[in-house]
Amino acid sequence: MEERDSGGLRRSLTGRQMSMIGLGGAIGTGLFLGSGLAISQAGPGTIIAYAICALVALVIAWALAEMVVVHPTAGAFGAIAHTYLGPWAGFVQRWTYWTIQVIAVGGEVIAAGIYVQFWWPSLPLWLPVVVFSVVVLAANAAAVTFFGTAEYWLSAVKVAAIIVFILLGLVLVFVGLPKAPPAGLANLTTHGGFLPHGLGGLFLAMVFVLFSYIGTEVVSITAAESADPVRDVPRAVRRMVLRLVLFYVLAIAIVLTVVPWTEISQDGTVTASPFVRVFAGAGIPAAAAITNFVVLTAALSSANTNLYLTTRMLHSLAQDGYAPARVGRLSRSGVPRDALVLSAVGLALAAIVSVAAADSAYVALFGVSIFGALVVWILILVTHWKFRRDRRAHGLPDSSVRLWGASVTVPLAILFLVAVTLSTPFIDGLQPAWEAGVPFFVLLSVAYLVVRRRHAAAAVARE
Repeated sequence: MEERDSGGLRRSLTGRQMSMIGLGGAIGTGLFLGSGLAISQAGPGTIIAYAICALVALVIAWALAEMVVVHPTAGAFGAIAHTYLGPWAGFVQRWTYWTIQVIAVGGEVIAAGIYVQFWWPSLPLWLPVVVFSVVVLAANAAAVTFFGTAEYWLSAVKVAAIIVFILLGLVLVFVGLPKAPPAGLANLTTHGGFLPHGLGGLFLAMVFVLFSYIGTEVVSITAAESADPVRDVPRAVRRMVLRLVLFYVLAIAIVLTVVPWTEISQDGTVTASPFVRVFAGAGIPAAAAITNFVVLTAALSSANTNLYLTTRMLHSLAQDGYAPARVGRLSRSGVPRDALVLSAVGLALAAIVSVAAADSAYVALFGVSIFGALVVWILILVTHWKFRRDRRAHGLPDSSVRLWGASVTVPLAILFLVAVTLSTPFIDGLQPAWEAGVPFFVLLSVAYLVVRRRHAAAAVARE
């Protein structure tokens, strides 16, 4: 099995920065804006959806930690898939992840534009999208130490805000405020009951909820730039997953307890963050404005982290000869800036879509990216299965990090993700996920065959 290194990237990130970057990638529009889409499917039962999907995210994150501790390499799970599943898997997984994260960056800046319209409803959406795109590009063009510090504090702001939100929400539920009587728990059972659309609605909500946890893979990608990956990766994964579970489940429970689920999302249409609606409904306009600023920060933080992911994936592909060699070059500060420029196509796409289809921009980008995201997760788990099998076959020692019950949890997680993937055609607005996903993978496989043939021809010519 071939060994890989950091690909020239500088090992400058600390454990604290890595854990916060992980949160930065995961806590974004999926929680603050996308939760409205899930709630439209399952109502108060969305709380269960978040809890179940948290377990799936835990399995994936811990499987990644187990592999990355052994292979703290540039390209993370994509490069590891190349080693254990073969070059096709490494090629497809990394290009797929690059594509979905490029789209995710666009989705985040569009969401940020929607949040700005909370204050200025008449502001054209394209204007904040362009401004935020420039800001995110500038942050990623700086040295990784600057990026890590900036992302640490951006994530710290939203983590602190979620804690305050949960505490204030508990007051609204059980104590009340001068202008808002205690909400109690009635909203969890009225308006159609806890599961207004039955188990079918709960399952369909999983698609939107899983999107909230996409981004937990970022910790594995930062391993190539970690000062001490063997020590820091397990710590970062543990902290990140525990915080995500706590924040997501409690925060969504607060939202659904304070505000009737029927008022959060109408027919799956997203118009504002459910978190902002909580405070606006409680008659606290100042708090609502502050919360809107926090979710705006969260969206920009997530966009910043996702752009980081795309540049590192593209750099890894160039290292293996599956992307132009130019995008594998590093600047004097150790940043793959050519890869950054190419990855910025997602921001350009966001600007175009925000002008052409402002009302449906977020859902359109979400639908295109979700299929690829689910396939990437499935490939990560398949890689983990092969990773363990091959290490046993070669008599190699176990990783210092071990996923508990992997012989059961990994197959169950794979089956769950496959089932969710197959359900996407039945969700309004997500039909493009399946319609675009299958042709995309066919084209990607054809592209791999072309690149592979060129590599073989070049090798023969050198001989």
